[in-house]
Amino acid sequence: MLNTDLDAVIPMLLVTLAALATMIAEAFRKPGEHPPMGLFGLIGLVAAAVTSTYLWNRNVVGFGVIIADNFGLFVTLVLVIVGILTIMFSSAVVERDGMPAGEYYTLVLFALVGMMMMATAGDLLVVFISLEILSLAVYVLTGIRRDRAGTEAAFKYFLLGSFSSAFFLYGIAFTYGVTGSTKLLDVGSYFSAQSLSGDPMILIAMGLLLVGFAFKISAVPFHMWTPDAYEGAPAIVTGFMSTGVKVAAFAAFARVFLSTLEPFKNDWTPLVAGLAVLTMFLGTVVGVAQSNLKRMLGYSSIAHGGYLLVALVSANELGKQAILFYLLSYALTNLAAFGVIALLGTRERGNDELRDYAGLWYTRPGVAALMTVALLSLGGLPPTAGFFAKYYIFLAAVSAGYYGLAIVGVLTSVVSVFFYLRVVVNMYMAEPATQTPPRVSGFGVAALTLAIVAIFYLGILPTPVINLASQSISTIF
Repeated sequence: MLNTDLDAVIPMLLVTLAALATMIAEAFRKPGEHPPMGLFGLIGLVAAAVTSTYLWNRNVVGFGVIIADNFGLFVTLVLVIVGILTIMFSSAVVERDGMPAGEYYTLVLFALVGMMMMATAGDLLVVFISLEILSLAVYVLTGIRRDRAGTEAAFKYFLLGSFSSAFFLYGIAFTYGVTGSTKLLDVGSYFSAQSLSGDPMILIAMGLLLVGFAFKISAVPFHMWTPDAYEGAPAIVTGFMSTGVKVAAFAAFARVFLSTLEPFKNDWTPLVAGLAVLTMFLGTVVGVAQSNLKRMLGYSSIAHGGYLLVALVSANELGKQAILFYLLSYALTNLAAFGVIALLGTRERGNDELRDYAGLWYTRPGVAALMTVALLSLGGLPPTAGFFAKYYIFLAAVSAGYYGLAIVGVLTSVVSVFFYLRVVVNMYMAEPATQTPPRVSGFGVAALTLAIVAIFYLGILPTPVINLASQSISTIF
């Protein structure tokens, strides 16, 4: 039984205070001064990590709707890693691109607060509120450069995001109409008692909630916003939203569907399995045709969402562990790839086309090597984190009897290796580009190195993290 304790909100409260401190620092900043705005965020995120570790195994509840169980804390720690790496990459990018530092770091931190709240939400209305907090911050971050491409991307993202929010809110309304509550524990208890009733209102509620979550994880056919938003946003923002938003959304998705809606698993499993097949197939096939790296990684992100849906469908113990391990591996790998793109860009040129990476090994060999590791991990090649992440998901599908999903996943994963290796071949075997890429800052190299070391660690010694994931899922499933 969960204990009532306000300690549950401390990690996100510390990040909120860091965001407020950044706002105040920006307000009192004198013209011409460039204080280290990201430092407040790093302090707040490290403090959030420490308090999350302190809350481990305590299973506390804050305000009756924030559940700081091990599952939520594991995801919170993943989000802390995403936030720290994003801020480290941003230190060299924000000033170079002329983005307002105070606004940028504040929005990143508030988005992280929404993500943490979403991962630990024990009420559907809190899931919706946290979804809006993170979404509004990410919409603004997408267009923060105020150029034409960013503004168009932000508008498309906002417009389609509003539709998905409406679907999700209607799903909450139908759920409340059927059960009389929006708390996940109460809704789950009611659904358990009604599992054989075949009430069409319950099925409608599940369908609307599924649409809302499918949009946030870029599942086909709710993926339309992804390539344009990824291409138009600054590269570091693209890396942040492609990892943080997906991690938070999948955490809430798993908590709602694998716990609260588990009694109706036979009803929603075929739908999610169909979404998984479409998502893996489209993300891979269309990604092959892309020449812009941000769009290519956008379609790659769609395909990776499909792999996570396979784990969600499997829903056995290994599949649930695989979701958490995959989220961590994907976050590290994708942030490293987008970090390279962000660091190699300039204010005038994004340097995000395939031709811009021609001969990178000859001009920036260290960066080329780091990018190679990130791309190989996205492709699922050993000895990287991506290999074991996909291995556990496909093994879970096979052990649960979903052989078709496993076969589709393996085949699309093999095809996806082509467009990752195309970038690698271009970096090592093509003639260097006419414009020499800019030098990468020391802070940026440090962030890349940390990410790559973590990728190798998870690819060589995955067992400790898998065991930690196993402890995490036991608290809610």
